[in-house]
Amino acid sequence: MKINKLENWNLQESNPLIIAGPCSVETPQQLEKTVEVLVNNGIRIIRGGVWKPRTRPNSFEGVGSPALSWIRDIKSKYGVKFAIEVASPQHVEEALQAGMDILWIGARSTVNPFTVQEIANSLKGVDIPILVKNPVNPDLALWIGALERIHHAGIDKLGAIHRGFSNFNDEIFRNSPTWQIPLELRTRYPELPLINDPSHICGRRDLISQISQMALDLNFDGLMIESHIDPENAWSDAAQQLTPYALSELLNTLETRFPTTDNPVLESQLEVIRQHIDDVDRDLLEMLSRRMRLVEKAGIYKKKNNVAIFQMERWKKVFESRQEWAKSLQVNPEFIKELFNLIHTESIKKQEEIISNKEKWEDRTMD
Repeated sequence: MKINKLENWNLQESNPLIIAGPCSVETPQQLEKTVEVLVNNGIRIIRGGVWKPRTRPNSFEGVGSPALSWIRDIKSKYGVKFAIEVASPQHVEEALQAGMDILWIGARSTVNPFTVQEIANSLKGVDIPILVKNPVNPDLALWIGALERIHHAGIDKLGAIHRGFSNFNDEIFRNSPTWQIPLELRTRYPELPLINDPSHICGRRDLISQISQMALDLNFDGLMIESHIDPENAWSDAAQQLTPYALSELLNTLETRFPTTDNPVLESQLEVIRQHIDDVDRDLLEMLSRRMRLVEKAGIYKKKNNVAIFQMERWKKVFESRQEWAKSLQVNPEFIKELFNLIHTESIKKQEEIISNKEKWEDRTMD
């Protein structure tokens, strides 16, 4: 994809890009009070939900089209740019007629290629930034597919929003950050602007600061943060919205990092450390190769003695002991848990191959 760089989007915004505003546009008064304080604190790009796709049918689903006239008045009075979510060609048409400056496609829309294609078709000939949130589930290919569909419609002011992924096992965040997925997207498309949405990742305002800083540490291009003049009484997502004052305080505490360094001494030191990392990675791969050869031997024994591949007691012992070893070595046990789940899955596949393909393994020696 050939993407127009963020600095060419004419947003007149500082680095990193900051988009802030209420989860939902509720009333003209709520919108103006929120925007007034945001503008006084330097925010020039406002977000606000007009149409809200909700999980339950009786939840507040946004004011809808009437909110667009309120937004027009706010844009005229305060000179701000405005971003809203669209989920259909009709939304796109109304948003463009109302003079919206940025459109984004939400996580629930991104999961459906038919919906994304319909939106893409309605965007042909449009020259404003279009942002695509990651799908609800951790599926990088689906995210890339949505971005490609929008790009094929002729949109080159294209960006991605990382809002986290559904994970019922996550007891901390509303949506797990799963940082490796947006970082893989950045690796494949380095020119694609990448914006973090800490509000939807956290689901709680007290966690927003740490996720925002993490995103900047990982060289994200910007943040989209929900802000409401009276969060406790917000009509949607009250727990994750900050007051404009709290948002200003948060932004003042965040630190931006340089993607590279011109310091030759520092660069030399980093290069030495990176070489050590490369050496350790090679050792790790050699140890994994050795482990898989042992898995193969165990699989052959099981095949010859008609023993089931999966041994519950053995796996339980491995699963528990490796996390204990990790603690003693000051390695994150949750990381080791995920790592050994992957190793175990690959081990099962390897032994299944042995069981199902006798000829390939019957001549293997056990030494």
